[in-house]
Amino acid sequence: MDIIIWLFVAFSLTWFMSYARTTLSSFTLAFAALMALGSFFNIIGIVSWLLFAVIALPLNIDNIRQQFISMPLLALFKKIMPRMSSTEQQAIDAGTTWFDADLFRGDPDWEKLHNYPRPRLSPQEQAFIDGPVEQVCAMVNDWHITHEIADLPPEIWKFLKENKFFAMIIKKKYGGLEFSAFAQSRVLQKLTGVSSVLASTVGVPNSLGPGELLQEYGTKEQQDYYLPRLASGKEIPCFALTSPEAGSDAGAIPDYGIICHGQFEGKDVLGMKLTWDKRYITLAPIATVLGLAFKLQDPDQLLSDKKEWGITCALIPTNLPNIIIGRRHFPLNIPFQNGPTQGTDVFVPLDFIIGGSAMAGQGWRMVVECLSIGRAITLPSNSAGGIKTVALATGAYSRIRRQFKMPIGKMEGIEEPLARIGANAYLMDAVTTMSTGAIDLGEKPSVISAIAKYHLTEKMRSSIIDAMDIHGGKGICLGPNNYLARGYQGAPIAVTVEGANILTRSLIIYGQGAIRCHPYVLAELEAANNSDSEQALNDFDHAIFGHIGFTISNISRSLWCSITGSRFLNSPFNDETHRYYQLLTRFSANLAMLSDISMLILGAELKRKERISARLGDVLSQLYLASATLKRYNDEGRKTADLPFVQHAVEDCLYSIQHAIDELISNFPNKVVAKLLRLIIFPLGMWLKKPSDEIAQKVARILQTPGASRTRLGQGQYLTRDGNNIFGKLEQVLEDIINCEAIHEKICRALNKTLPFYQLDKVAELGLSENIISKDEAELLTTAETGRQWVIAVDDFDSKELSAFKPKI
Repeated sequence: MDIIIWLFVAFSLTWFMSYARTTLSSFTLAFAALMALGSFFNIIGIVSWLLFAVIALPLNIDNIRQQFISMPLLALFKKIMPRMSSTEQQAIDAGTTWFDADLFRGDPDWEKLHNYPRPRLSPQEQAFIDGPVEQVCAMVNDWHITHEIADLPPEIWKFLKENKFFAMIIKKKYGGLEFSAFAQSRVLQKLTGVSSVLASTVGVPNSLGPGELLQEYGTKEQQDYYLPRLASGKEIPCFALTSPEAGSDAGAIPDYGIICHGQFEGKDVLGMKLTWDKRYITLAPIATVLGLAFKLQDPDQLLSDKKEWGITCALIPTNLPNIIIGRRHFPLNIPFQNGPTQGTDVFVPLDFIIGGSAMAGQGWRMVVECLSIGRAITLPSNSAGGIKTVALATGAYSRIRRQFKMPIGKMEGIEEPLARIGANAYLMDAVTTMSTGAIDLGEKPSVISAIAKYHLTEKMRSSIIDAMDIHGGKGICLGPNNYLARGYQGAPIAVTVEGANILTRSLIIYGQGAIRCHPYVLAELEAANNSDSEQALNDFDHAIFGHIGFTISNISRSLWCSITGSRFLNSPFNDETHRYYQLLTRFSANLAMLSDISMLILGAELKRKERISARLGDVLSQLYLASATLKRYNDEGRKTADLPFVQHAVEDCLYSIQHAIDELISNFPNKVVAKLLRLIIFPLGMWLKKPSDEIAQKVARILQTPGASRTRLGQGQYLTRDGNNIFGKLEQVLEDIINCEAIHEKICRALNKTLPFYQLDKVAELGLSENIISKDEAELLTTAETGRQWVIAVDDFDSKELSAFKPKI
């Protein structure tokens, strides 16, 4: 054995053990054995052993390693890493990690993903969706709601209360429905398909609000009084967090409460004098009970020796003096009840704090813990449900509407956006199912909820724009038969609320993900903030050397995947999805490496480098979206007819990951490191492409042709063909038109001429007169023509109808 062979073996051993993430002690023993082999063959001598000892012994002897390596590193770490504020700490502690942690750590376990149980509805939940949800959908006239009365009509409000739509999260012992997160998502998806106002009205009380806060943190007295009243609809709740001076920075709310003595219902009690100015509060104009977030102060130290308690949540009846409600905002022609609320020196007892005085100052923790769940349900579900319905409607319109003597859906220019809509609908439904499934398993997935909220509302916005482009003039003219325009107008609402999307992408997804999902960063931060110096050093020593090994491992993994094209990585299936799993594993390793190198090079500056954080967050997000898509495909039996949806969605995610990494490297502050990163990740350049035209065409054709795949895509939406449901009528006209195509062709062949595919009633008369078709076939042609005319029609009005000013008579 000569020195070249020995060095090659040493390099291979180092690479293999780093790739396999072996422990430091195992690595040291293996290298010592290799050194001994080198000595046996007289390749290495005493100098090499001394060098090995100088490196190996300090690293493996705890006291020496901690004293001379870990202690200086801990001191340096404390200097360069920013201290977390209490609100940041509470946000980090609020949630749990789930499969997002696997994706962040460079080696996702795909078997683990597919072994998570598929969420299913209970018989009671299914009955609710088939019964009351179906009924209220039939009651909705969205034009009447959005244009004529700017509210849900009284009969719908009454129906919602009587059927406990506001009590889906409330436990049965209080009179609620106690539905799973998955069931709540299915309800909201169906409702939003017919009315965004309806879905928002139902969604908010079942998300962050008094009901959830009371169940999680309320006193027994508060729960026993309020929860039955909320469940029955006797109380209408809202939750007031956002202030004019504190929107996305909710922790900076200026609203305050001062602990003092005062009179309440004729008694002298210790209480709070509250002053607030809130806006954007859903249900505030009609609320009877107000969940209020404010900063509690105790200047006279009446409760304890603490003067500043911090953010606190209380439950305030809105009929108290000095409270202003009733004013409304008008959010982009989607007039769900939303408005400001103010209060000045409103005195209430301390036991109005949710959870009583023991929960004073715990409001921010309460809010972020509830948001970690609710953010994954309401807006993602509303977005997914809306686009599922839009996908079917746009597919139907594309097949029915003809230009240049063909259905517009056969034009390649239409196929491209239509395919994006279909793939997004499939992916978005997959993400809501997987995310709510995690909640039902007991998780509080704060990172996943941020991913779902941001990306599904963004995809909803882009998809509704695509649908509008396909519909053209049909989409831009408002009226009772326009099923797109309100969704188009209201898309920015979902993008803005529950954490503005710019903030969510730039700060929250990766900011929380890097700390919560990384196997060592949180431990390092906690050690740096530990006042017990001995325990801090022990914890930091364990974390930092684990972190170093983890980083080296992900560099090895990334390089190996680049050299081999990731083709030797394991995949749970050997079908058309095989490469997707391999590439996602590769990009997972890239994310882990990029995160560690970014933290090493930038340190505390990474917190302020929002573009870098956003791009790292994009990689994590797209990994999650693709994983959810693959899980859905597997959970539904790996039906190859649905494969075009999967291919388009996952390949778009992979392309987006590649793009995000490329932008990150191109803009990395340290250009030398940037070149090394590009060499490791893209040694042969970027090779992934957007979904092919062939795949896009397959998706577009599925949307235009009734069948099992199309039905699965729209599963759960309100498509009942009752004559009043626009989407049910569209489905019927689509079927009629397709059935008429063969009849039309038969007439053309018999007459030896090409007749236009319109005025089908006249074509029917001609076919009958020539004894080419039966009466049933003629009737179908006539029915289809009536439906076709309805589909392509555009609403119009008398000028007086459009005036907001109504003169007195």
